[in-house]
Amino acid sequence: MIEQQGLQTLGEFIIDKQEDFKYTTGELSRLLSSIRLASKIVNREVNKAGIADIIGRAGNTNVQGEEQQKLDVLANEIFITALSNREVVCGIASEENDDFIEIKSGEIHAVMGPNGAGKSTLASAIMGHPKYEVDGGSILLDNEEVLDMEVDERARAGLFLAMQYPSEVPGVPTSEFIKSAINATREDSIPLMQYIKKLDKTMNFLEMDLKMSQRYVNDGFSGGEKKRNEILQMMMLEPKFAILDEIDSGLDIDALKIVSKGVNKMRGENFGCLIITHYQRLLDYIEPDFVHVLMDGKIVKTGGPELALRLEKEGYDWLKEEV
Repeated sequence: MIEQQGLQTLGEFIIDKQEDFKYTTGELSRLLSSIRLASKIVNREVNKAGIADIIGRAGNTNVQGEEQQKLDVLANEIFITALSNREVVCGIASEENDDFIEIKSGEIHAVMGPNGAGKSTLASAIMGHPKYEVDGGSILLDNEEVLDMEVDERARAGLFLAMQYPSEVPGVPTSEFIKSAINATREDSIPLMQYIKKLDKTMNFLEMDLKMSQRYVNDGFSGGEKKRNEILQMMMLEPKFAILDEIDSGLDIDALKIVSKGVNKMRGENFGCLIITHYQRLLDYIEPDFVHVLMDGKIVKTGGPELALRLEKEGYDWLKEEV
């Protein structure tokens, strides 16, 4: 007599084995659950609609040049909704859509790569530096095309760049510089006392001497003071998206901790951040959601914080072999 063995689903297998892996987060289970839910909804809609309403051409072509079918379009929309709502994916690519579909704001991404990979060029291009011309692709912020904006418009829209080598602006006090920048993003000027209180509170948080606000912007500042001043500006402006270009370069451990404290203070669902760095040590204090490796102007690998640890240990040679 042959006993029939029960079949085990993938979900059941994961549940059985998850205790063997102490670092599991449950994200794969949630992802599979989303796919299963979307499949059930598609099946239900097919049964409800009937053959006449669900079979046939939709009248458009997909990115592969194929005629879209009604069922493909329906399933595409249902799967995107199901996956987006579970917040377990950073993006979705589909042949039914022309563009990459971004999911969620409020994340911190780190870009690492060898010298000359194009990291600082990427930051400058996003902010509209006249030295660089973008000849393909798009940059969207709140569904608005950033590439169509002037530099000042990008800043008013909510982009902020903390530069690797902040410029000195002799003759312009730091407090006046920041206040003017804030007022440029508002319909009315910020009340003076409200501004002073916020400035003092933020400077105290960053352990900055309040007298520095009266000094000219970065004029005579040390390297660490310049970087701290960049974070001060970011916290005062409260941008939607900040690009930090090697904000850790030239910092000792104490200054690095203070700069990191400022970035972590901003962290939340209304703030996104792109950190460009060479070194893992910054990511010890600001844990990224995703780490991307840029080589020869292209993203060649994406992972979590563990990718930065491997790069710190092994360098980039192993990636050259994989690419």
